[in-house]
Amino acid sequence: MTMIGKIKAFSERFAQDESGISAVEYGLLAAGIALVVYTAASGVGTDLQSIYTKVGTNLSTAAGS
Repeated sequence: MTMIGKIKAFSERFAQDESGISAVEYGLLAAGIALVVYTAASGVGTDLQSIYTKVGTNLSTAAGS
């Protein structure tokens, strides 16, 4: 079998294979979950920054007194 014949046979098998569709769906699902986790972590990070800023301010005030 020539190289072009092998490529043609592979492309025909690839076009008929439907298992790749589920892989795309899993990829989209993983991307959606990652987006939710990133959004939640960003909110927690902002809250933590606010807490540390308040603690730092209070410590500076206490050290100055």
